[in-house]
Amino acid sequence: MSNPAARSSIALVTGGSRGIGRSIALHLARQGSSVIITYQHQREKATETVRALEAEGVRAAMLPLDLAATGAVDAFVPAFLAQLQRWDALAFDQLVNNAGMHAPAAFGEIRSEDLDLLYRVHFKAPLLLTQALARHLHDSARVLNISSSLTRHVAAGSLAYAAMKSALENATRYLAQELGPRGIAVNALTPGATETDFFGGAVRDDAGVNQYVAQHTAMGRTGRPDDIGAAAAALLGPGGHWVTGQRIEVAGGMLL
Repeated sequence: MSNPAARSSIALVTGGSRGIGRSIALHLARQGSSVIITYQHQREKATETVRALEAEGVRAAMLPLDLAATGAVDAFVPAFLAQLQRWDALAFDQLVNNAGMHAPAAFGEIRSEDLDLLYRVHFKAPLLLTQALARHLHDSARVLNISSSLTRHVAAGSLAYAAMKSALENATRYLAQELGPRGIAVNALTPGATETDFFGGAVRDDAGVNQYVAQHTAMGRTGRPDDIGAAAAALLGPGGHWVTGQRIEVAGGMLL
Protein backbone atom coordinates (compact mmCIF):
# COMPACT_ATOMS: atom_id res chain seq x y z
CA MET A 1 0.00 0.00 0.00
CA SER A 2 1.18 3.53 -0.70
CA ASN A 3 1.84 5.89 2.16
CA PRO A 4 -1.04 8.40 2.23
CA ALA A 5 1.21 11.01 3.79
CA ALA A 6 3.49 10.82 0.75
CA ARG A 7 0.71 11.36 -1.77
CA SER A 8 1.25 14.51 -3.76
CA SER A 9 1.55 13.74 -7.46
CA ILE A 10 -1.40 13.44 -9.83
CA ALA A 11 -1.16 11.51 -13.09
CA LEU A 12 -3.33 11.32 -16.21
CA VAL A 13 -3.01 8.09 -18.20
CA THR A 14 -5.02 7.94 -21.41
CA GLY A 15 -6.20 4.47 -22.32
CA GLY A 16 -5.51 3.42 -18.75
CA SER A 17 -8.26 0.86 -18.30
CA ARG A 18 -6.37 -2.16 -19.65
CA GLY A 19 -3.10 -3.50 -20.99
CA ILE A 20 -0.04 -1.29 -20.90
CA GLY A 21 -2.02 1.76 -19.76
CA ARG A 22 -3.42 -0.09 -16.77
CA SER A 23 0.04 -1.31 -15.82
CA ILE A 24 1.47 2.20 -16.01
CA ALA A 25 -1.37 3.52 -13.85
CA LEU A 26 -0.82 0.82 -11.23
CA HIS A 27 2.92 1.40 -11.07
CA LEU A 28 2.35 5.13 -10.63
CA ALA A 29 -0.13 4.42 -7.85
CA ARG A 30 2.49 2.30 -6.10
CA GLN A 31 4.79 5.32 -6.25
CA GLY A 32 2.10 7.38 -4.52
CA SER A 33 0.46 9.18 -7.44
CA SER A 34 -3.26 9.69 -7.58
CA VAL A 35 -4.34 8.61 -11.05
CA ILE A 36 -7.00 9.66 -13.53
CA ILE A 37 -7.45 7.15 -16.36
CA THR A 38 -9.41 7.50 -19.56
CA TYR A 39 -11.36 4.85 -21.42
CA GLN A 40 -13.21 4.73 -24.74
CA HIS A 41 -15.82 1.96 -24.59
CA GLN A 42 -14.95 -0.46 -21.82
CA ARG A 43 -16.40 1.27 -18.80
CA GLU A 44 -16.48 -1.95 -16.79
CA LYS A 45 -12.74 -2.51 -17.21
CA ALA A 46 -12.11 1.12 -16.31
CA THR A 47 -14.15 0.69 -13.14
CA GLU A 48 -12.13 -2.40 -12.23
CA THR A 49 -8.91 -0.49 -12.78
CA VAL A 50 -10.06 2.39 -10.58
CA ARG A 51 -10.81 -0.09 -7.80
CA ALA A 52 -7.35 -1.63 -8.21
CA LEU A 53 -5.76 1.81 -8.01
CA GLU A 54 -7.71 2.69 -4.90
CA ALA A 55 -6.57 -0.59 -3.36
CA GLU A 56 -3.03 0.80 -3.61
CA GLY A 57 -4.09 3.58 -1.25
CA VAL A 58 -4.37 6.46 -3.71
CA ARG A 59 -7.20 8.46 -5.20
CA ALA A 60 -8.39 7.34 -8.61
CA ALA A 61 -10.94 8.46 -11.18
CA MET A 62 -11.95 7.64 -14.73
CA LEU A 63 -13.14 9.82 -17.59
CA PRO A 64 -14.38 8.89 -21.08
CA LEU A 65 -12.22 9.98 -24.01
CA ASP A 66 -12.46 9.01 -27.67
CA LEU A 67 -9.36 10.42 -29.33
CA ALA A 68 -10.77 9.75 -32.79
CA ALA A 69 -13.81 11.96 -32.26
CA THR A 70 -13.91 15.50 -33.59
CA GLY A 71 -13.49 17.98 -30.76
CA ALA A 72 -12.55 15.23 -28.29
CA VAL A 73 -9.76 17.20 -26.63
CA ASP A 74 -11.84 20.37 -26.31
CA ALA A 75 -14.60 18.41 -24.60
CA PHE A 76 -12.24 16.44 -22.36
CA VAL A 77 -10.17 19.25 -20.87
CA PRO A 78 -12.99 20.86 -18.81
CA ALA A 79 -13.97 17.44 -17.43
CA PHE A 80 -10.37 16.74 -16.47
CA LEU A 81 -9.92 20.12 -14.79
CA ALA A 82 -13.17 19.58 -12.90
CA GLN A 83 -11.77 16.30 -11.57
CA LEU A 84 -8.63 18.10 -10.43
CA GLN A 85 -10.79 20.60 -8.60
CA ARG A 86 -12.66 17.78 -6.86
CA TRP A 87 -9.27 16.79 -5.51
CA ASP A 88 -8.52 20.41 -4.53
CA ALA A 89 -5.80 20.61 -7.18
CA LEU A 90 -5.11 23.20 -9.85
CA ALA A 91 -2.31 21.36 -11.65
CA PHE A 92 -0.93 17.86 -12.15
CA ASP A 93 2.40 16.13 -12.51
CA GLN A 94 2.44 13.25 -14.99
CA LEU A 95 0.81 13.06 -18.43
CA VAL A 96 0.94 9.71 -20.22
CA ASN A 97 -0.30 9.70 -23.82
CA ASN A 98 -0.94 5.98 -24.08
CA ALA A 99 -4.34 5.45 -25.73
CA GLY A 100 -4.08 3.88 -29.16
CA MET A 101 -5.40 1.47 -31.75
CA HIS A 102 -4.27 -0.26 -34.92
CA ALA A 103 -5.76 -0.56 -38.39
CA PRO A 104 -3.50 -3.17 -40.01
CA ALA A 105 -3.43 -3.11 -43.79
CA ALA A 106 -1.04 -4.08 -46.54
CA PHE A 107 0.48 -1.16 -48.46
CA GLY A 108 -1.84 -1.63 -51.41
CA GLU A 109 -4.92 -1.75 -49.17
CA ILE A 110 -4.37 1.30 -46.95
CA ARG A 111 -7.49 3.46 -47.06
CA SER A 112 -7.67 7.22 -46.68
CA GLU A 113 -10.03 6.85 -43.73
CA ASP A 114 -7.55 4.53 -41.99
CA LEU A 115 -4.80 7.11 -42.37
CA ASP A 116 -7.08 9.81 -40.98
CA LEU A 117 -8.05 7.65 -38.00
CA LEU A 118 -4.49 6.69 -37.14
CA TYR A 119 -3.39 10.31 -37.51
CA ARG A 120 -6.09 11.56 -35.15
CA VAL A 121 -5.50 8.92 -32.48
CA HIS A 122 -1.72 8.65 -32.53
CA PHE A 123 -0.55 12.15 -33.42
CA LYS A 124 -3.15 14.91 -33.57
CA ALA A 125 -4.99 14.16 -30.34
CA PRO A 126 -1.90 13.50 -28.17
CA LEU A 127 -0.28 16.69 -29.44
CA LEU A 128 -3.40 18.80 -28.88
CA LEU A 129 -4.01 17.23 -25.47
CA THR A 130 -0.46 18.02 -24.39
CA GLN A 131 -0.84 21.55 -25.74
CA ALA A 132 -4.10 22.10 -23.88
CA LEU A 133 -2.87 20.65 -20.59
CA ALA A 134 0.70 22.00 -20.58
CA ARG A 135 -0.36 25.12 -18.69
CA HIS A 136 -1.88 22.89 -16.03
CA LEU A 137 1.30 20.86 -15.51
CA HIS A 138 3.46 21.72 -12.54
CA ASP A 139 6.98 22.85 -13.35
CA SER A 140 9.28 19.80 -13.26
CA ALA A 141 6.40 17.58 -14.39
CA ARG A 142 6.72 14.66 -16.81
CA VAL A 143 5.16 13.88 -20.19
CA LEU A 144 5.50 10.37 -21.60
CA ASN A 145 4.35 9.44 -25.10
CA ILE A 146 3.85 5.73 -25.70
CA SER A 147 5.17 4.86 -29.14
CA SER A 148 6.14 1.48 -30.60
CA SER A 149 9.21 -0.52 -31.55
CA LEU A 150 7.63 -0.67 -35.02
CA THR A 151 9.25 2.71 -35.67
CA ARG A 152 12.58 0.83 -35.67
CA HIS A 153 11.75 -2.49 -37.35
CA VAL A 154 9.18 -3.56 -39.92
CA ALA A 155 6.06 -5.70 -39.47
CA ALA A 156 3.58 -6.53 -42.20
CA GLY A 157 0.51 -4.33 -42.26
CA SER A 158 1.91 -1.66 -39.96
CA LEU A 159 3.19 1.00 -42.37
CA ALA A 160 0.56 3.62 -41.51
CA TYR A 161 0.59 2.90 -37.78
CA ALA A 162 4.38 3.07 -37.57
CA ALA A 163 4.46 6.29 -39.57
CA MET A 164 2.14 8.01 -37.09
CA LYS A 165 4.16 6.72 -34.14
CA SER A 166 7.31 8.06 -35.82
CA ALA A 167 5.66 11.45 -36.04
CA LEU A 168 4.84 11.26 -32.33
CA GLU A 169 8.46 10.45 -31.52
CA ASN A 170 9.63 13.47 -33.52
CA ALA A 171 7.10 15.66 -31.72
CA THR A 172 8.49 14.34 -28.43
CA ARG A 173 11.86 15.96 -29.13
CA TYR A 174 10.25 19.26 -30.03
CA LEU A 175 8.08 19.18 -26.92
CA ALA A 176 11.16 18.46 -24.80
CA GLN A 177 12.72 21.63 -26.21
CA GLU A 178 9.54 23.67 -25.71
CA LEU A 179 8.86 22.56 -22.14
CA GLY A 180 12.44 22.14 -20.98
CA PRO A 181 12.74 25.68 -19.55
CA ARG A 182 10.04 24.72 -17.04
CA GLY A 183 11.93 21.60 -16.02
CA ILE A 184 9.34 19.37 -17.71
CA ALA A 185 10.84 16.18 -19.12
CA VAL A 186 9.23 14.74 -22.26
CA ASN A 187 10.12 11.28 -23.56
CA ALA A 188 8.82 8.54 -25.83
CA LEU A 189 8.68 4.98 -24.52
CA THR A 190 8.54 2.32 -27.23
CA PRO A 191 7.29 -1.13 -26.17
CA GLY A 192 8.11 -4.18 -28.22
CA ALA A 193 5.74 -7.09 -28.76
CA THR A 194 3.76 -7.29 -25.52
CA GLU A 195 1.12 -9.70 -24.24
CA THR A 196 -1.98 -7.48 -24.51
CA ASP A 197 -5.09 -7.48 -26.69
CA PHE A 198 -3.30 -5.30 -29.26
CA PHE A 199 -3.11 -6.86 -32.74
CA GLY A 200 -6.09 -8.97 -31.75
CA GLY A 201 -4.18 -10.38 -28.80
CA ALA A 202 -1.83 -12.28 -31.13
CA VAL A 203 1.30 -11.97 -28.98
CA ARG A 204 -0.60 -13.11 -25.91
CA ASP A 205 -2.91 -15.76 -27.39
CA ASP A 206 -1.21 -17.17 -30.50
CA ALA A 207 1.44 -19.69 -29.45
CA GLY A 208 3.20 -19.45 -32.80
CA VAL A 209 3.48 -15.66 -32.67
CA ASN A 210 4.58 -15.78 -29.04
CA GLN A 211 7.28 -18.33 -29.82
CA TYR A 212 8.52 -16.37 -32.85
CA VAL A 213 8.89 -13.18 -30.81
CA ALA A 214 10.61 -15.02 -27.96
CA GLN A 215 13.11 -16.59 -30.36
CA HIS A 216 13.99 -13.14 -31.74
CA THR A 217 14.32 -11.44 -28.36
CA ALA A 218 17.60 -11.37 -26.44
CA MET A 219 15.88 -12.11 -23.14
CA GLY A 220 14.04 -15.08 -24.61
CA ARG A 221 10.41 -14.15 -24.04
CA THR A 222 7.69 -11.71 -25.07
CA GLY A 223 6.99 -8.54 -23.15
CA ARG A 224 4.37 -8.27 -20.43
CA PRO A 225 2.42 -5.17 -19.42
CA ASP A 226 4.26 -5.10 -16.10
CA ASP A 227 7.59 -4.77 -17.94
CA ILE A 228 6.35 -1.61 -19.62
CA GLY A 229 4.62 -0.18 -16.56
CA ALA A 230 7.76 -0.49 -14.46
CA ALA A 231 9.90 1.29 -17.05
CA ALA A 232 7.33 4.05 -17.52
CA ALA A 233 7.07 4.64 -13.79
CA ALA A 234 10.85 4.96 -13.57
CA LEU A 235 10.85 7.69 -16.22
CA LEU A 236 7.86 9.42 -14.64
CA GLY A 237 9.31 9.29 -11.14
CA PRO A 238 11.86 11.54 -9.41
CA GLY A 239 14.79 9.66 -10.94
CA GLY A 240 13.70 10.61 -14.46
CA HIS A 241 14.22 14.34 -14.04
CA TRP A 242 17.36 14.54 -16.23
CA VAL A 243 16.10 12.35 -19.08
CA THR A 244 14.28 14.27 -21.80
CA GLY A 245 13.78 14.23 -25.55
CA GLN A 246 14.63 10.53 -25.72
CA ARG A 247 13.20 7.48 -27.46
CA ILE A 248 13.53 4.64 -24.96
CA GLU A 249 12.79 1.15 -26.23
CA VAL A 250 11.53 -1.36 -23.66
CA ALA A 251 11.49 -4.63 -25.55
CA GLY A 252 13.88 -7.08 -23.91
CA GLY A 253 16.27 -6.85 -26.84
CA MET A 254 13.76 -7.74 -29.55
CA LEU A 255 15.24 -7.87 -33.07
CA LEU A 256 18.57 -6.36 -32.09
